[in-house]
Amino acid sequence: MRARLIDVEGNDAGEIELPEIFETDVRNDLIRRAVESHRANSREPYGSDRRAGFRTSAESWGAGRGAAMVPRIKNGRRGALVPQTVGGRRAHPPKADKDFSKKINRKERRLAIRCAVAATARPDLVRARGHAAEGPVVAPDELQSVDRTAEVREFLKGADLWSDVERAKRGTGERSGKGKLRGRRRRVPKSILLVVGEDEGIGRGACNLPGVEVCEARSVGVDRLAPGGEPGRLTVYTESALEEFR
Repeated sequence: MRARLIDVEGNDAGEIELPEIFETDVRNDLIRRAVESHRANSREPYGSDRRAGFRTSAESWGAGRGAAMVPRIKNGRRGALVPQTVGGRRAHPPKADKDFSKKINRKERRLAIRCAVAATARPDLVRARGHAAEGPVVAPDELQSVDRTAEVREFLKGADLWSDVERAKRGTGERSGKGKLRGRRRRVPKSILLVVGEDEGIGRGACNLPGVEVCEARSVGVDRLAPGGEPGRLTVYTESALEEFR
């Protein structure tokens, strides 16, 4: 299998032979399992304080008052402490020690990564994800040291990949609900993934482009290659990154 080779200016420089990993059969079930496992295992613990709702001096009025014998706050009628009253504690609050992790076998996870890498070379899967261009594209190692956003933009325009960044920019929108208050105000579609042998500045140069991500080949995961469990992300590889896959 061969891929398009371009230079730093984005001009065609011929073709290059891809490693054998790109000929792996794509298994969507393994990719989806690996992504679900990664999401579950990276989920941070969340829970309320074990003493939440108990820090009160509420006491019951006792019998013979013509009122329910629920604990009530002093100098008032509002209930407290027990979960069945308005103003009381939660009956079953979330607990931080709950285990959300999902196990996946080591060989299955490694095969899922191989499948996700092979899916980036399938034009039908790349189009099915909604990308505006087809991949993959191979660039020289000089791209790894490009640390200016303008230069990265010119590279993508010369390689006819800039339309996918514009697609991600058009799809960027404000999130609805409480998520706006928790550090994720906007939703940005995934665009181009730059897989490099070593990040020498390209991560700084591409971080301002909508949906564009940079990852080193030795640490690339299935969550980057197939966001949401859908394989076929538009990907640009450097020559040194391909050597990591050989």
